Amino acid sequence: MNGYWEIDKVVFDQGKDKEYSINESYDYFQIDKNNSGFRKKVMPQLDGTFLVNDSKESLKVRFEENKAFIDYATVYAKWSEELVAISNDELVLISSDKKEFHYKKTEVINFLDNGKKTK
Repeated sequence: MNGYWEIDKVVFDQGKDKEYSINESYDYFQIDKNNSGFRKKVMPQLDGTFLVNDSKESLKVRFEENKAFIDYATVYAKWSEELVAISNDELVLISSDKKEFHYKKTEVINFLDNGKKTK
């Protein structure tokens, strides 16, 4: 799950979808072997770098009744999302208000250097 994830669509409980063709920000997840870590919003730049700030959400992966949850915490709030699917290319989370967040794995590309991937 570690890495950059771009929101692809949100499915609302009424069955309507909101597609995201272009994203100004990605979610960066970093989780360690103890199932703790953080999620941070990052803004990709044309040169393959990111604009970031000091804001991040602490997280802990929790397993309960054959389900996986991500528990988030900031100084302002605490909430959970159910992890319903994950692969090398796709991540699906469901919020407590039943919104499905579909992510696709993304890579950093340097558009100013003939599209070379940035490491």
